[in-house]
Amino acid sequence: MKPVTVIGFLGSTLDAAKFGPSRWNKWRPTVSICMQEDLRVDRFVLIHGQQHQRLADFVMQDIRDVSPETEVSPQILDFDDPWDFEEVYTKLLDFARDFPFDPDTHDYLIHITTGTHVAQICLFLLTEARFLPGKLLQTQPRRGQPQPIGTWNSIDLDLSRYDSIATRFAEASAESTSFLKSGIETRNAAFNRMIEEIEQVAIRSRAPILLMGPTGAGKSQLARKIYELKKLRHQVKGPFVEVNCATLKGDSAMSALFGHKKGAFTGAAQDRAGLLKSADTGVLFLDEIGELGLDEQAMILRAIEEGRFLPVGADSEAVSDFQLIAGTNRDLVGEVANGTFREDLFARLNLWTFALPGLADRREDIAPNLDYELERFAEREGAQVTFNKEAREAYLDFAEGPTAAWQGNFRDLAASVTRMATLCPSGRIDRQAVEAELTRLKSLWSGAPSHAGRREALLEDLLGSERLDAIDPFDRVQLEFVVATCRKSRSLSEAGRVLFEKSRQQRKSTNDADRLRKYLARFDVCWADTQA
Repeated sequence: MKPVTVIGFLGSTLDAAKFGPSRWNKWRPTVSICMQEDLRVDRFVLIHGQQHQRLADFVMQDIRDVSPETEVSPQILDFDDPWDFEEVYTKLLDFARDFPFDPDTHDYLIHITTGTHVAQICLFLLTEARFLPGKLLQTQPRRGQPQPIGTWNSIDLDLSRYDSIATRFAEASAESTSFLKSGIETRNAAFNRMIEEIEQVAIRSRAPILLMGPTGAGKSQLARKIYELKKLRHQVKGPFVEVNCATLKGDSAMSALFGHKKGAFTGAAQDRAGLLKSADTGVLFLDEIGELGLDEQAMILRAIEEGRFLPVGADSEAVSDFQLIAGTNRDLVGEVANGTFREDLFARLNLWTFALPGLADRREDIAPNLDYELERFAEREGAQVTFNKEAREAYLDFAEGPTAAWQGNFRDLAASVTRMATLCPSGRIDRQAVEAELTRLKSLWSGAPSHAGRREALLEDLLGSERLDAIDPFDRVQLEFVVATCRKSRSLSEAGRVLFEKSRQQRKSTNDADRLRKYLARFDVCWADTQA
């Protein structure tokens, strides 16, 4: 039998009584819970305000007298206005998120007889949404009898029998080590160092930022967090304007970006400000900037450098003071070489360039991101969902393994969590649900090359089939990793620092670039080859 923990408010009226033997003739709900013959309470978390400290001490002592085996844990929770629904709900939600619940080994009863009506409603909502993972506990006196014990009953909420209660959840209190990571305790050392650098750049610079990485690697989310960080620091006051440049095609691209004057072309029935003007005093995020045409690139460059641009059909220039964040999944160095991306614009964007790795390159971060996606689902849908221990281990065993392709990166992970959470109305994802989801993922990726396969193809493109076949499998695996690291690095020295991170600390003098250059030369490969 699991230990039982009761969580409830001190009743400032119902639990009050004059000190003396006569108090045992009165029904006091908090004390009566611990006097039930058919309910063993191992722990009682008693919530109360500072102003009721004396009553709380009195009630706790009576609980110890009638139930010595019960551990009483006082929890002070003060409200400026105990009838303010938003304040009470927010503070109780914070309490629930901070409490070390362990539903696999403990049972929880949430007492809703005491406290204000607002507090009782909030406890009900939090239990229904499983932020408080237990059953509701109701107590009442025995009718016509002055006995102090009274009666009790528990309610196990079956959400299928209730209409969904529309409610919005307050944003989780940020306990993040980095604002830009949304509170996710990421473990990948290289990614953490990059985020720390981005934070410094975001705070100290207004220069354009270029985020590179595969689709689904989180460029859009990171761009928005950069904006929010700058707004918190009062560095911007305008909006965050996001546009996917892949959706801007033909003549409409100029109008969408730079605006137009009425009558500038057929269909221009009125003036249009354009996205650059809308981002004035804010941040403009141009995702997939490599999709823009050369004319649009030229105007973007001038707008970055001078803050001025000419709307379509206008005689005078418009002005907009915005900071640019650009995103791309393309190799812009190659695009410049091919003449499809302007060299001068790339040079302007390349001051602060950060390459976001895909999920397959950050497998140690899958577990914390799994928890983050569960929190997002709870905020979005109003219901807390968790894994049981066996199911979580099974999911991570697959997700962190080499056979998981994660072709869509974090989008695949988010979709996976949403599917499992939606199909588990009980709020607990079990092994059966995980097995079904793994089947879906394997089917989804069945036509996608594996992570190892992509690296193998990378070497084949670099060396050719004949040279690749002449390399031992042991050396091939190492070379695959080295080349992949070079592809993600901005310079030979940076790649060397990553690859020789541990051994370089043991040397009196380091020349990581030279070590890496010599290693590549063993296979007739140079730095420029890895960037092609």
